[in-house]
Amino acid sequence: MDGDQHCRTEAKEKVLNIPGFGNCAPGILQEQHSSRNGLLGMCLRPHVSDDARNGNEVLKSISISALKRNGLLQSLTAEVDEKKHEVDVTLDVLQAEAEWEALETIHKGPNDLTGSTPLISFNEALQHFQTADLCEYRKNIQPTVRRTGLSAITHFLFGPPRLHKELQEERDLVFAIGQCSLDNDQKVHIRVLQTIYKKLTGSKFDCARYGSHWEQLGFQGADPGTDLRGTGFLGLMHTLYMVMDLQTLPLARDIYKLSQHPTQNFPFCLMSINITRITIQALREECLSKECNRRQQVIGVLNDFYVAAFLHLYQIWKTQHKTISDSGFVLKGVEMFAKKNPKQLLKRLETYLMGRQNGTVLPADKMSSTSDHSLIGMRSKSTSVINTKEINFMGVCELEPEPEGEVQLI
Repeated sequence: MDGDQHCRTEAKEKVLNIPGFGNCAPGILQEQHSSRNGLLGMCLRPHVSDDARNGNEVLKSISISALKRNGLLQSLTAEVDEKKHEVDVTLDVLQAEAEWEALETIHKGPNDLTGSTPLISFNEALQHFQTADLCEYRKNIQPTVRRTGLSAITHFLFGPPRLHKELQEERDLVFAIGQCSLDNDQKVHIRVLQTIYKKLTGSKFDCARYGSHWEQLGFQGADPGTDLRGTGFLGLMHTLYMVMDLQTLPLARDIYKLSQHPTQNFPFCLMSINITRITIQALREECLSKECNRRQQVIGVLNDFYVAAFLHLYQIWKTQHKTISDSGFVLKGVEMFAKKNPKQLLKRLETYLMGRQNGTVLPADKMSSTSDHSLIGMRSKSTSVINTKEINFMGVCELEPEPEGEVQLI
């Protein structure tokens, strides 16, 4: 290190040691950074120096009186005179460099490889799985519910139509994604996770791969990957679709806001995973085959069905003032209604989105009133269970198993 670089380093250390600036905790420094009057809120002004001539922006320095009180100005002057440097080392440049280095340390933690990874669209994430080798997962697929005896005959005669043969490969892709776990070595997986976090919270920076911030989004712990059992990566794909679609993003944020309510709160991401579980079961039980055949697609229908079911739950939760203790029977009621009335559910979503776009959204209570009778019936049957046993909202594996023909995804 030459004499000039050594002098700049020592001077920067003195800048950072100013009381109330260099010695503040990283958390305080970050808060100051985000404040209008924070470290980076100082006015920009030109300065005739080597750095300025090279195109670097210089921040306005702190007051002279503050420097005098800390003895920094005298110290710097003495050092420069003693070493007789011809280079004009300004406090402005030193302060700017010190601030940026401190901020980089804050935003680039040990679990973050970059400060801000680019957002990823649903189609880009889907393309990743379409081109990935999922042969091992496809071997374990059970696309439809196994029925025997009278149940098989009744379903064949009076049940929904079978999915068209040309759509079965797309359906199998859905079930394969539903078996993929969150892989830290896959950049696409991490981008999906970061995109969901940013779109829901409004953050512009990446968050750590592990930490309590995921609990704030509604996961059970510091690692979102542990909550994907039963739905696999499809649980994150559905959430990604909802937050990246311009029409459904406002709805996603409304639901997330309700999940933070003082009394009506619920774990947003776990609730989303449960809606994905309902969607998977509806596809497996062929409740969506007719709509898939009509639209000649599977993934598009599943995405809309997922959003429609989440909207239905949101309206019930909000208008009927549900709490976390009601989650079990509310989810069961939403599942029953969604499977029996997929066309009606999708139509409600279409009406809601059109109304929101035109500024004429119907009140939630009117849109969900026709299905209240199913929830009332469920509550009357479940009241004794709710009163005698506390419901712990732990995720899809803790919900009651499906009746006849239930087949686990994995």
